[in-house]
Amino acid sequence: MMEVIKEKGTAMENVSKTGKNGHGNGSLQVMVPLAAVFVELRTLVMRAGEMALGALLEHDRTELCGPRYEHNEGRAAGRAGSTRGEVVLGGRKITVKRPRVRSKDGREIPLPTWERFAKEDPLTDRAAEQMIMGVSTRGYERTLEPIDVALKEHSTSHSTVNRRFIEASEKQLAELLARRFDDLKFAAMMIDGVHIGEHVVLVALGIDERGGKHVLGLVEGATENAEACTRLLTNVRDRGMRSDRSILVVIDGATALSAAVRRVFGKRAVIQRCQLHKTRNVMEHLPERDRLGVLASMRQAYRCGSAAPAIRLLGQLANKIEEQHPGAAASLREGLEETVTVLQFGLPHMLERTFATTNPIENMIGRVRERTARVKNWRDGNMVLRWTAGALREASKGFRRLRGHAGMPKLIIGLRAHDDSLNDTHDDAIDLNSAVA
Repeated sequence: MMEVIKEKGTAMENVSKTGKNGHGNGSLQVMVPLAAVFVELRTLVMRAGEMALGALLEHDRTELCGPRYEHNEGRAAGRAGSTRGEVVLGGRKITVKRPRVRSKDGREIPLPTWERFAKEDPLTDRAAEQMIMGVSTRGYERTLEPIDVALKEHSTSHSTVNRRFIEASEKQLAELLARRFDDLKFAAMMIDGVHIGEHVVLVALGIDERGGKHVLGLVEGATENAEACTRLLTNVRDRGMRSDRSILVVIDGATALSAAVRRVFGKRAVIQRCQLHKTRNVMEHLPERDRLGVLASMRQAYRCGSAAPAIRLLGQLANKIEEQHPGAAASLREGLEETVTVLQFGLPHMLERTFATTNPIENMIGRVRERTARVKNWRDGNMVLRWTAGALREASKGFRRLRGHAGMPKLIIGLRAHDDSLNDTHDDAIDLNSAVA
């Protein structure tokens, strides 16, 4: 591409600058005119846009008042000159000429085109998106395309952009916390927390029956805090997530999370503890020399494809290491059955591995960390929630269906079978979190 430009530049230089001698750097001399041309083109486009807006406004006025200079006794409104007004253009406000219309009783009639272009929502949304993507309020103006110096621009100052971001992020948080789920059928839910400054935000991610991902809600509080977890899950349930149908709930292993899930969803919650978290917890109790062997044994158990053999292998491993490393053995035994719950459904391998860990929600939370890392001063918890909501909204734009989603019908069959067992009138109904397949 640059070779083509250089060749053209040399030709232009020979004709316009150095005549026949052919001396000089043609590529350098052609880039300056090209830059000037781009500036002129941008200016022409913006002026054309301003002219088009003026034509649309005049069309609105003609619709209300009739053609100019044409006598019409039946018209309901008349032209009332013009004034200066502000419209949103390219992430800023600019001042333009606005035609006016008044009714017979003197009231000003708004023009539909003006109301559409004067709305500040696009400007507010632009500011919010820029902040979440890492642009500072002071650097916002530099991200905008230059405009004609003849146009007066507004709403690009540090304080204005900051105010608009707060307004937009408050709206996004409110929308997230008010979203209804009545029309969605969920098969699974994942819960995890993210540390932001001195705060911890607990986030819930829902997986529908087709493998689609949905941000369910968030609350400030630690994963070790049962009250905060219960508050999050109760809010999600109150907004339409059914608690009368079994659902697979994948958590990092915190006891408070498990208790909160049980409190809100009862036996309908089929709990799967993250195998990666469990493995890390066990490794922390072992010296470096013994970790590889224990790690290999745990992986063998988790990948054996069935719950009963996995439980047997993990129990044998705990007995083996108990004398030398009682802490690691106790950690392995704690919630052991819940680490192999997903093996009881007979899922395809890829989907089984997906639900065996909290990786899907951790990937989303990783995006939140990226978006919030540039903020150094967190004033309060509300600010943390606003930023988290904005980052979650941005992350959700890239959502794809769950890895292995083709196997979701198998999970649905297993969950409905669990429902049938719970609906049985006999006292010996099966609980997937305690039964061994």
